Amino acid sequence: MSFDTSRLEELHIVRKVRETVRRWWGIELSFTDAAGYVVDHGKGIIIPPNNKVCTACLGDSEGLKRCNASIEEAVERLGKRPSEDQSVAQLLGPCHMGLDIIAAPMDLEGQRRGSLFACGFLVEDHVGPARSAAGVQMRSLRLPVLQPESAFETIGRIDRRDLGRLADLIGATVDEIADYEAELQKRERSIEDLRRELSGRYRFADIVGKSAPMQRLFSLLEKVVESDITVLVTGENGTGKELIARALHFNGPRKDKPFVATNCSALNDNLLESELFGHVKGAFTGAARDKVGLFSVADGGTFFLDEVGDMSPAMQVKLLRVLQEGTFVPVGATRPESVDVRIIAATNKELREMVGRGSFREDLFYRLHVLNVESPALRERLDDLPLLTEHFLGRLAKRTGRPQKRLHPQLLASFYESRWSGNVRELENEIERLWVLSGDAEVIPPELRHAHGPRSASSPPRPNGNAAPRDLATAVSDLERELIRSGLRELQGNKTRLAEKLGVSRTTLIKKIKEYRLEET
Repeated sequence: MSFDTSRLEELHIVRKVRETVRRWWGIELSFTDAAGYVVDHGKGIIIPPNNKVCTACLGDSEGLKRCNASIEEAVERLGKRPSEDQSVAQLLGPCHMGLDIIAAPMDLEGQRRGSLFACGFLVEDHVGPARSAAGVQMRSLRLPVLQPESAFETIGRIDRRDLGRLADLIGATVDEIADYEAELQKRERSIEDLRRELSGRYRFADIVGKSAPMQRLFSLLEKVVESDITVLVTGENGTGKELIARALHFNGPRKDKPFVATNCSALNDNLLESELFGHVKGAFTGAARDKVGLFSVADGGTFFLDEVGDMSPAMQVKLLRVLQEGTFVPVGATRPESVDVRIIAATNKELREMVGRGSFREDLFYRLHVLNVESPALRERLDDLPLLTEHFLGRLAKRTGRPQKRLHPQLLASFYESRWSGNVRELENEIERLWVLSGDAEVIPPELRHAHGPRSASSPPRPNGNAAPRDLATAVSDLERELIRSGLRELQGNKTRLAEKLGVSRTTLIKKIKEYRLEET
């Protein structure tokens, strides 16, 4: 990284020292890059010292070239290694015209970044040799100087005592520049570290979150993103299972290949088989032409199978063959086709329990369950609500081209009291609804949320209709039994999720189910 000299030009010390040196001795200070090339000359800016010899020389193309070469050679003599003391400005011998050059290196973090130099002046005891050299060069270059002797007298002179002062001024300026650049780089590194922290700690691809469950998820994704492992993503609807699949694909080794997604519960067996594996013309009524299946489309890339738990046993067999052998047979075809596809499957069902009930193949389960990634429900990561709402509001602002809105504190507070049964998808839809209803308001008011209706948890059903319980123990047992029964029905027998919902351990829940003889139901 080189110095931004346009920024350095505006530093207070550079302006003050430059004015002082110009006023005292008629000398100009300039910067070079690390190779010794005069930066201003590269920009087409030529400011000669206040004498007729340098003015004529720099106005000549060959003279300008020789002047730059003199500076480069002088700066090279500063040494390739950074100086231990940056405040040392060195007298570096004459330029091609015989005039003196003084420069100090500008080093940062052990690397040469440029130099600050002055030329076009003479130390008093160098005047004699310089007079002869300047005359020779003026004649050689045929410079338009009518009275060479008179022109030579306009060159600034400096005695040995003042040379030390000039060196100190240049050295002090270089030290200030080095401190300024070091502080600037430190600030830039801090900003970059913060950016990486925010993107790394609170974001993975398009997934955002800072809560403990999301930090565990990000840590897991970072470990497997470069691999080609089969992944089973579990979690409730609306938790972002497809987002996890996309993050794994587009940050992994197959990112330049296709990403194909399909929902296994959206089609019946015949349509799903044709969708996945394709068919040949005439395979069934309406098959007017060959159809390429999604497995072929995804060849070399990633195939995301959503709601894989809804596959029929027959389709499970066909999927297992693809996972085991990498081959499939299109509907109506006789020859198998080979594909190289990474499978990422997702489900909101408890596949292990389905295996126990015989509704999901055990061998397929273990083929899919190589690595399980669980997408947490929104109620388990309420700490992410401010981050998620900010993310969705920012996305809406970008999409609509309007200024970003913010939620009223009371409105955000109400979010913490909600069940969010639809998880992040429900939150996103709610934010979009509030954005539209708030019109041009910069702050979305809490009344808009209230108008949407209460979102707190529903009251539990009262057992035995309106009949009063016989005693407290019986009432508690009846209520407990009803809560477990309705929960099992609502969650389709998923004991793990029901235990989380009721705030008890899975072991306790199973004991209660046996106690109330709810296994049959």
